[in-house]
Amino acid sequence: MKFILTTERLSLRYFNPEKDAEAMYLLNSNPNVMRYTGDTPFASVDASYAFLCAYNDYEKYGFGRFAIDLNTTGETIGWCGLKYHERGNFVDLGYRLFEEHWNKGYATEASIASLNCGFDALNLDEIVARTSALNTSSIRVIEKLGFTESFTFSKDQVCDRIFLLSKAVHHSNRL
Repeated sequence: MKFILTTERLSLRYFNPEKDAEAMYLLNSNPNVMRYTGDTPFASVDASYAFLCAYNDYEKYGFGRFAIDLNTTGETIGWCGLKYHERGNFVDLGYRLFEEHWNKGYATEASIASLNCGFDALNLDEIVARTSALNTSSIRVIEKLGFTESFTFSKDQVCDRIFLLSKAVHHSNRL
């Protein structure tokens, strides 16, 4: 496995379809995990595998989302990372963890590593974070990371909050 980013407790790595298809299927099958994402679950492990095989953000943009493994056990606990959106020309931070790994600081820890990579290695000037206005747990993580709310918008009766973090603010607030 090629680890891209490591922290005290976590290793972030490229997705591996053979290793990660079942885990990503199970992650996206949990209604509590998917509650605020707006995404639809994978229909099957095979659909998850096909998605991961076609995932080409690393080659296309030089970065992407990464699987998160616990350093102590090697267990995959979710994903975190940056995503470039051609439509809108922005990079966002995203994360998704198995429910049993919530409230342990893993989302924050993986996000800090991803932000450091984005601002330091990729030389990005700004990173966006988006979440449902109802997702108070994610909002707490985003605010803890130093993001400030830019605006709120409603689409299909769902209210989303958009946050921004600049390189300068990130560097002055290093966690």
